[in-house]
Amino acid sequence: MKENADYANAPVLGGLELLNAHYYRQNFARHTHEGYTVAVIEHGAQRFYRTGDQHLADQDSIILVNADDVHTGQSATDYGWAYRAMYPTPEQFQHVGRELFQGRDGVPYFPQAVVQDPELAAQLRLVFSHLRDSHDRLLNETLLYSVMTRLVARHSRSSHSFREGKAPSRALQLVKEFLDDFPAADAALEDLARLADLSPYYLVRQFRRHYGLPPHAYQVQNRLRLARTLLRQGQAPASVAIDCGFHDQSHLTTHFKRAMGVAPGQYARQSKMLQANGSR
Repeated sequence: MKENADYANAPVLGGLELLNAHYYRQNFARHTHEGYTVAVIEHGAQRFYRTGDQHLADQDSIILVNADDVHTGQSATDYGWAYRAMYPTPEQFQHVGRELFQGRDGVPYFPQAVVQDPELAAQLRLVFSHLRDSHDRLLNETLLYSVMTRLVARHSRSSHSFREGKAPSRALQLVKEFLDDFPAADAALEDLARLADLSPYYLVRQFRRHYGLPPHAYQVQNRLRLARTLLRQGQAPASVAIDCGFHDQSHLTTHFKRAMGVAPGQYARQSKMLQANGSR
């Protein structure tokens, strides 16, 4: 059984990443995206972790993962699962539906990981098809803005009103900011603990509590984000691995495939083809 994953970047909202994939044995490790995940299951079923629980999404379900939510993914059937997805950023949601947030703080937060909304699922399929196949920019943007607005209106709450718990301390924020700003840095846990003026054990425990991943795993996610950017810019996977702080290309490939479902070389080739088609 052959797995496939086809990435695309639609020229709307400054660039919107799309995915059309069919997996059988793929097992996504815990990872995050800087954007939201909005996906429709085409057939089969996916089991995944999000927000502290396991979830099951079968055919025609809509999967919703908030930006920076830690999540996983694997087949819940013997014959895998297929889905189509888009990854809008928080800024793109705000641009499309700014009026939805009047009197509310923050950006959309989707409390449910899986929703059953046949009408919206059909609209998302229509949008995915048009964004890939149609060159009518006005039509594509109109369809996309409409479906994103409906998604927010029907299934979101404000992140400020929904999320609970004590905000991370400034010490934890300093560590997070360092890992965000210097993803390739070879930082030791002792160094991060000194930066935060916390014990290493306490830092790891509290960092995971507030950000969903321990510092090392969070660093890997930042490295993968940088890797995607460099691959889209045309850099070779071997040099990307070194520039992003991975030991070698094999190390990059292992983490990249566990998070993205494709190898860095395939991701780079598809990005190059998309850029070539877009310049015609």
